[in-house]
Amino acid sequence: MMNLIHKIIRFLKRETVLTCAWILAIISAFFVHPDSRYISYIDFSSLLILWSLMVIMQFFSSEGIFVLTGKKLLTLTKKIWQLALVLILLCFFTSMLITNDVALITFVPFSILMLTACNRKDLLIPVIVLQTIAANTGSMFTPVGNPQNLYLFSLMNCSLKEFLMLMLPYTGFSFILLLGGILLLKNKTEPCGNMKDDSSFIRINPLTSGIYALLFITAILTVLKFIPFYVLAGLVLIATLIIKAPILLKADYALLFTFIGFFIFTGNIARIEVFKKALENLVAGNEVLTGIAASQVISNVPAALLLSGFASNLKALTTGVNIGGLGTLIASMASLISYKLYTQTPECKKSSYMLYFTTANIITLLLLISLNFLIKFTPLY
Repeated sequence: MMNLIHKIIRFLKRETVLTCAWILAIISAFFVHPDSRYISYIDFSSLLILWSLMVIMQFFSSEGIFVLTGKKLLTLTKKIWQLALVLILLCFFTSMLITNDVALITFVPFSILMLTACNRKDLLIPVIVLQTIAANTGSMFTPVGNPQNLYLFSLMNCSLKEFLMLMLPYTGFSFILLLGGILLLKNKTEPCGNMKDDSSFIRINPLTSGIYALLFITAILTVLKFIPFYVLAGLVLIATLIIKAPILLKADYALLFTFIGFFIFTGNIARIEVFKKALENLVAGNEVLTGIAASQVISNVPAALLLSGFASNLKALTTGVNIGGLGTLIASMASLISYKLYTQTPECKKSSYMLYFTTANIITLLLLISLNFLIKFTPLY
């Protein structure tokens, strides 16, 4: 019995955001007693699309497709700055399609391996931090780049082109800042040695990979509302049960249940008039700043879920929670992934990492906030 209790406590500590979401949901249930309207709170479309994308990405990751792509690109590098460029931009561009979490889970360990092989462990902190910023800023560009974009895009009455144009200035400016960060690396012109292409051991099954490529295209079409979400989820479930059933267990169900907890909480709050009015007055017209501020404390996915029901401008909120993924370590949960991966390396320097991470993130955050004000007050806005 005690062993079970300890396991539950460890789980609750590990999944802090999930725990907080359900504590808030339960507390709100005392004010708005459970009834038939509860089911209407839950956005099943967003949840099933997110689950489908998680399963598809888990397949590609388990097959080594992302690592294979990275290894092929690294064979072209000669100097340390070129190696760093490839490692960082892999996170930046792949996060637009495979999400920031998957990009970091895939390429941070890959980077640790490559930099250690080059005897440049001194670059682990700056490169991993820049990879984290790259994943968070690259993923903000597309509706499928991160969970908050997927959810908010489903609520917004806008086309894919409008969404891309909304986030393009911030992603484009971030790309320039990342290039500047690479230029600041120490001894960047040193040779890194010839990167041998040792990817021959990775065996890609063309048939199953082709099936999941088609499923990914189906997911994009579903996000764009051309295909019903239940069709996508059904196809992913059937294909995975036939091809690689264990992958179904690897989806981030904690994140999905976090969504449900916040759906219940925000749904109940919207039915309590005094709280609803207070939050509307706080958020409406201040979506960018409240999105940024809330993200620093509870991370940007919960911030998007909490504030979306009270925002009058969802495009501004999308900008706020995406920019808000920079700053503190918990502003984006993806940042915790790279931090944990770094702390698992021998002789890691946690305090140095936190100092570099916080400095780089705050500088990037302030510059993106400045860009937002410039865009907001320009006559072309």
